[in-house]
Amino acid sequence: MTADRDPAAPDPEAFDLLGIGIGPFNLSLAALADRVPGLTAVFYDQRPGFSWHPGLLLEGATLQVPFLADLVTLVDPASPWSFLNYLKSRERLFPFYFAERFHVHRAEYDAYCRWVARSLPSTRFGQQVDTVRWDADRGRFEVDHTQLDAHGEAEALARTHARHLVIGVGTEPYVPGPLRPLAEAPTVPVVHSSRYLEERARLLAADHVTVIGSGQSGAEVFLDLLRNRPPGRERLTWLARTPAFAPMEYSKLGLEHFTADYTRYFHGLPEQVRDELVPRQWQLHKGIDAETMAAIHDELYRRTLDGGWPDAVLTPGVAVRTAGLGAQGVELHLEHVEQGTRTRLVTGAAVLATGYRERPLDRLLEPLRPYLRTDAAGRPAVDARYRLELDRRVTGRVYVQNAERHTHGVGAPDLGLAAWRSAVILNDLTGLLTGDEPYPLPARTAFTTFGLAGAGARTPAAATGTAAPRHG
Repeated sequence: MTADRDPAAPDPEAFDLLGIGIGPFNLSLAALADRVPGLTAVFYDQRPGFSWHPGLLLEGATLQVPFLADLVTLVDPASPWSFLNYLKSRERLFPFYFAERFHVHRAEYDAYCRWVARSLPSTRFGQQVDTVRWDADRGRFEVDHTQLDAHGEAEALARTHARHLVIGVGTEPYVPGPLRPLAEAPTVPVVHSSRYLEERARLLAADHVTVIGSGQSGAEVFLDLLRNRPPGRERLTWLARTPAFAPMEYSKLGLEHFTADYTRYFHGLPEQVRDELVPRQWQLHKGIDAETMAAIHDELYRRTLDGGWPDAVLTPGVAVRTAGLGAQGVELHLEHVEQGTRTRLVTGAAVLATGYRERPLDRLLEPLRPYLRTDAAGRPAVDARYRLELDRRVTGRVYVQNAERHTHGVGAPDLGLAAWRSAVILNDLTGLLTGDEPYPLPARTAFTTFGLAGAGARTPAAATGTAAPRHG
């Protein structure tokens, strides 16, 4: 303890910012922080290196956002860590120009992020963060972490100090309860889509395969299986809880839900309204892109040219009630939501394209629990600048990335808002440290006015007192 030290004075032994997790969002923050003079930052991740959904880097699969939604461009187009500069460093800028691609291959985005992660001086892989504590006497966080070897085994224990934290531990595969025992058994051919490529050979060899889930991952897995099974003997079933295999909302005005304007509007809504709204917006982020839907239909249609129909069943509106392993294979007990009918499906293997859920922060933040404010559902309260709401006794700030859908809406996991959110965090942090904001952000990002609070100022009729006409 240093009782004679001014707690407001800078601590040379502590980083200004320590990041936990190095996925695309904290990597974006690290890239933008690299351009802020005098800011000291370090980012830890327990993996040996960067990887982005390796089990779904299917040949030809593309991002669902334009390449401008890289780590930095929408905030700092001149950054050396942009996707275009990555292409330039690989002497591939002209081929990309002639390819005329707005949506790049998923594998190429992964390679770009690995290039940034290897090049930044602030990223540290093979570091497993174990716990976080607040040292009130020194006004900083203590972060205990374990150094791991290439095989994930512990090598050494260490402690790092930081004035502020940012948590970006990402999401984890979600498996519904009825299917969890099967998915956790290593010998049972029931796998989450996040492991599809590593299990692909075993799945293709199965006599019958069922894909469960109607989102983009489910569609891509179904298409890959369909293309690689013989015509007339496809033996495929595709099931979904949603009432339809629906396209993702990709209209220009619909995409404005992934803007800073909508994020601010959503954050200002009452908690109950936010909780009711998110499930209704599933087509904004859980639908299937039109190109993949067309490719599936084209492949199915091609297999009818010689007569007959492909041996493939596509059924939406179906819930898996229970599941088990029988003598003939995996048994799925199904219920059709609208019909109210039930049946049993026996399949040789199943791919669970059932999505991802935010990783719980309970274990990591347990020492901070006495200081942490929560909402009515017990979730961490997150303010408009992505800060966990903490007791005033904690003067350090804890930011979160992609752990705030309940407070900030459907844009939380969207790559298109990565750079903007990173800039908000950095502006807030540097404003505290130096009074500067390194990344000026636009006041408006959408043509849509969300809510009535700001509508009057943009409506000429409101200024004159004349009632605006109603349409529809």
